[in-house]
Amino acid sequence: MTRNGQHYLDSLRDGRSVFLDGQVVDDVTTHPAFAQAAKSVAKLYDYQCEPEHIELMTFESPTSGERVSRCWELPRNYKQLVTRRIALTSWAELTCGMMGRSPDHVASVLGGLVMGIDLFKQYDENRAAALLDYYDYARDNDLYLSYVIINPQADKSKGPSEQPDKYLVAAICDEDSEGITVKGSKMLGTGAAISNEVMLAGFQVLHEGDEPYAFTAMVPINAKGVKLLSRRSYAANVPSTFDYPLSSLFDENDAVIYFDEVKIPWDRVFIHRDIKMAQAQWRQTRSHVHQNYQCAIRLMVKLRFLLGIARKIAETNAIIDFPQVKETLGE
Repeated sequence: MTRNGQHYLDSLRDGRSVFLDGQVVDDVTTHPAFAQAAKSVAKLYDYQCEPEHIELMTFESPTSGERVSRCWELPRNYKQLVTRRIALTSWAELTCGMMGRSPDHVASVLGGLVMGIDLFKQYDENRAAALLDYYDYARDNDLYLSYVIINPQADKSKGPSEQPDKYLVAAICDEDSEGITVKGSKMLGTGAAISNEVMLAGFQVLHEGDEPYAFTAMVPINAKGVKLLSRRSYAANVPSTFDYPLSSLFDENDAVIYFDEVKIPWDRVFIHRDIKMAQAQWRQTRSHVHQNYQCAIRLMVKLRFLLGIARKIAETNAIIDFPQVKETLGE
């Protein structure tokens, strides 16, 4: 499915629990703290649906045969790698490279894990199958994914299992034949409030005794028990887009996500109580490479944008021909 902006915005009206400044946000598509960022993401989806962009921005799903976003493609050769780079550059240019967790970011993370599927198969065939099936599902529905992989602030001399509250950090508190139950917090959910689902995983080092924290799973943002606690908005109170063209349009917001005994079915669990695998998923797959490739593309666009602003300032002030200005811009 080639997702458009309206389909994306409609998907956000799903009863999710988002809190800002101590208040419940009823609809992120209309609330001033989130609406403009959501519209900026919607423009990305509309762009890929325009007839002149479909060939570049989408490819044929190997399972459904329908056109899906190019950000989900797993490049197999040089041509596909270059095509994907051009497509992601086109998306980044629509936001001046300012949206650090646009839909192509965690799609790249998940794609990198799939590129290391042999590692998952060696670990557990069932978890590997869950990862592959979920990737197909997310790709064919063109989901906007976010992630929370950092532990909340606490005593850094102690691991998660040594904290006074063993559920300060999100941990498996129960499990049965249907799946696992998770309780606790994770951060830094950039863009989570305007995404469809969140990857719940761990990036920080774990030690013996931390097995309940060693898991990776996908959770719908509107799942029962998922609560997003958003930071102060940079967009909510700006007087106009003219005065604040970047913060008003591209503030993705960050959030601590609290999982209040959230049930996650096994078909969404990729790693289960395995400390070595929780670390290996980042270091022994192409996940970090694939996501950093997307990051490098976005930052390239952002630097070009900033350079353009600097040059325009120099031209406006008639100092563009000053040797020291040329030197600074050249550097």
